[in-house]
Amino acid sequence: MADSAPLLRLSNIVKQYPSVTANDHVDLEVEAGQIHAVLGENGAGKSTLMKIVYGVTQPDQGQIEWQGDAVAIKSPAQARAMGIGMVFQHFSLFETLSVVENISLSVQGTMAELATRIKDASTRFGLDVDPYATVHSLTVGERQRIEILRCILQEPRLLIMDEPTSVLPPQGITRLFETLRNLAATGIGIIFISHKLEEIRALCDVATVMRAGRVVGVVDPRKETAKTLTRLMIGHEIALPERAESTDKSIPVLSINGLSLTPPDPQQSALNEINMTLSSGQIIGIAGVSGNGQGLLTRVLSGEEILSAENAGLIRMDDRPIGQMNPDQRRRLGLHFVPEERLGRGAVPLHSLTENTGLTASHAGLSRWGFLKLRSRNLLTSSIIDAMDVRCGGVDATAQSLSGGNLQKFIMGRELALTPRVLIVAQPTWGVDVSAAAAIRQKLLDLRAKGAAILVISEELEELFEICDQLHVMFRGRLSRPVRASQTDMDSIGLGMAGYFAQVEATVSDTLSDTLSGNGSGTLSGNGSGNVSSGELHG
Repeated sequence: MADSAPLLRLSNIVKQYPSVTANDHVDLEVEAGQIHAVLGENGAGKSTLMKIVYGVTQPDQGQIEWQGDAVAIKSPAQARAMGIGMVFQHFSLFETLSVVENISLSVQGTMAELATRIKDASTRFGLDVDPYATVHSLTVGERQRIEILRCILQEPRLLIMDEPTSVLPPQGITRLFETLRNLAATGIGIIFISHKLEEIRALCDVATVMRAGRVVGVVDPRKETAKTLTRLMIGHEIALPERAESTDKSIPVLSINGLSLTPPDPQQSALNEINMTLSSGQIIGIAGVSGNGQGLLTRVLSGEEILSAENAGLIRMDDRPIGQMNPDQRRRLGLHFVPEERLGRGAVPLHSLTENTGLTASHAGLSRWGFLKLRSRNLLTSSIIDAMDVRCGGVDATAQSLSGGNLQKFIMGRELALTPRVLIVAQPTWGVDVSAAAAIRQKLLDLRAKGAAILVISEELEELFEICDQLHVMFRGRLSRPVRASQTDMDSIGLGMAGYFAQVEATVSDTLSDTLSGNGSGTLSGNGSGNVSSGELHG
């Protein structure tokens, strides 16, 4: 091998599917010790290209060179044996197995040894995971942490990371970046895929930009701005979302009063005295690291988790108890829900898009006398595809055939098209490109302006500050009092997401109380020495 040969070289890679050319003569070079970004819109071909590198998909044309030698990577097992590891955007975990059992399938060692290594790596990289937790009991964010840990424990020469920071608070992102830089310093090559352009600019040495399956530029992101990178990705600049004043008089629509609930699975966070009021013409955001009770809260609000008869009144819509209503009954009242899990919960993978539309819009004039109105369903699906710019093979394309971002756009569009009175959204722009994310946020603001009440649960702090009127922080099953988004900052909320504002000095506690009740201008902070103890949130 020549000394100048890159760690990985892709030459003239082509991959075609019946309805689209995913990769159109793509070239890519990654050096040892380099952090190399791959940028592009949803459907630009990034994920397909990475699947080719990892052996999941075979190219129709082109050549792969690994450390100077031409290779054919036929399977992920072969890729791992060569020293290539990948963290997928869509997870590859067995839900009935524990964390350590899943990792043991690709990492050698006894269960006890692996459990110790998992705990050590969790601490080192800020990826809190219980080795003995069963995967089906974990949130999407926790599952992504497993994928990251499994890949790191394989000690790869090339590490491919697809949207790895979407489950981390700001402090965790900083720590992960330090880890990635340390890994790169040891000679490990890293391919980093993210839609967060400021992260790309802060972390990466080189960025390959793709558009419609082609490479349109290779740049040094540290010398670019977010605007110039966006222009390369989509061909034009993005307008910032515009916030119009709500036409509604801000009447309380959905309320939670003293809700406490212990889930049947002990691995999940219980809810402890949750109080919240959501009014018309308002967007409320909940910030928090995944796994702190958000999943249980969304299931309770959507109707997937039914309350007991005596607790049915703890959740009310229009002052009507709904705690024992199922999801369909709540939808008929105007309460709609977008889950964080796209495949399996937000959409049935093997069903077509038009069939998936019918699953949540059955009450919207799509049936009569027990018979499906197929033409109406197809028309609605087609309008969703057009409105959200979903890149797909038409209304009959299966949900699993879409890229993660395009599927998210479809699911969001499906619920927005029904003009809900109350919309609960979990991770609305997770894995969505900057253009689509801006469009989704604008549609949420437009829905708010029409008088809808919207609850957004997100780990994207910039997103929450951009669209929300009030913010809560969720930590260990507790929900803080609301704070006006204009009266706090990302550092303060990020500190709350990490749980470092429970047992603070009295003067700081007073400020926190004023801030979270919306009565003051102070912000959440530590005591100046960094010695803020972790614990439960107040309120």
